[in-house]
Amino acid sequence: MRTILLFLIWSVIHFEIQAQSTVNDKLRGTWITNVASDAMLNEKNVKEAVLNCKRNGLTDIFVVVWNNGLTTYPSRVVQNYIGIKQDPRYKQFDPIAAFVEQGHKNGLKVHAWFEFGFSYAYKDSSQNNWLSKYPHWVGRDQKQNLLKKNGFFWWNSLHPEVQDFMHQLVLEVVQKYKVDGVQGDDRLPAMPSEGGYDSYTTQVYADEYNGANPPLDSKNSLWLRWRTNKLNDFAKKLYGSVKKMNPACIVSWAPSIYPWSLEQYLQDWPTWLKDGYADLIFPQVYRYQFDNYAATLKAVAKQVPASLKNKIYPGILTSLGDGYRVDSIFFEKMISLNRSEGYKGEVLFYYETIKDAKKVIYKDQHITARFQTPDNQLEKVILSNKPLAEANNKLLPLGDNSPFDLPKNTCVLSYRLNNKRYYYKILDLTKSNFTPYPSSPPPTH
Repeated sequence: MRTILLFLIWSVIHFEIQAQSTVNDKLRGTWITNVASDAMLNEKNVKEAVLNCKRNGLTDIFVVVWNNGLTTYPSRVVQNYIGIKQDPRYKQFDPIAAFVEQGHKNGLKVHAWFEFGFSYAYKDSSQNNWLSKYPHWVGRDQKQNLLKKNGFFWWNSLHPEVQDFMHQLVLEVVQKYKVDGVQGDDRLPAMPSEGGYDSYTTQVYADEYNGANPPLDSKNSLWLRWRTNKLNDFAKKLYGSVKKMNPACIVSWAPSIYPWSLEQYLQDWPTWLKDGYADLIFPQVYRYQFDNYAATLKAVAKQVPASLKNKIYPGILTSLGDGYRVDSIFFEKMISLNRSEGYKGEVLFYYETIKDAKKVIYKDQHITARFQTPDNQLEKVILSNKPLAEANNKLLPLGDNSPFDLPKNTCVLSYRLNNKRYYYKILDLTKSNFTPYPSSPPPTH
């Protein structure tokens, strides 16, 4: 492919070529939530969302299954706990089944996204019966207040009953649906570092430290590590259970940026990668300015060994429910930086960016170049379906020097149309050994 592309750059002629990337680990994804979006409400909207994702070149979709203390699908697990089988807004429609069917029909991988994780409510802690039925599950801060951070109410993520519930919920989805993966994010596995002062956790701590109480400083390094290790143990156990049920199911996490993730939410995701209970990591590189994005992305690369970098795909903030939409230039710069830094893809938060896109976000992986203007009809270039007839073709002069400072694995096709020069940028080129056609040298006589 490299030889063909170089030929195009040197000699613009009348022909058509198709080239398909050989990279098999690309991932272009988006999160689909039920907040500030109607993509999950009915069959029609699901089909539309899937087709929009396919049209825009996506490969993976991450569909919310657990949000605000309720499931978006009919769940026997949640029904057994609180008597509510499904979020009532769906009126017995199963959006997860619909997304799996439509996604696979259109060649997309579908992941079950447990968005709320160990958080059971947002703003109103009394909803959905969790607080009244399981008061001993709730997290507590030093003042014994309900554990709350940024509007989210949290369970005690270290409590065995809480972990068992989440374990059941994840496995229910893996067993019930042919999902390609399951994903926790900045709330799974996680807990605000202000938590851990409930009666259960303090007793466990005392049992392990000769009757001592937890440090009053919630950011104490030993106290942070002790709680973090408990969550690491849960992540490892959950990973093993999912793989036992379905070895092909991708287990991924979408945490906050490290080390902030550990200091604030007890998320030590570099360890998850290093110790082998994360297939993929989608760190939330959510930034509103390119310089900040670039700095954060470079910091992410330093958190894990280079051999594990291929398991990381940045999460990009492109939409918010308040109406925010990423600027197209900013977006393109982030994508270009991702490729130049060696990342094979990213996941966009969230789907409304895809829905509102004015042009295709990701071009088709097939690159088609057509050069059919009169200027390109060069008689001295021999075109033939007999390869040997083309053996005497010589490369034409390069012409104008490239005005671009291109990153690695990138090229630009230059061509003229109606006396105007155009450029087409191609990303993710792969280098392969040169193979002449035909495979054997041409005869010398």
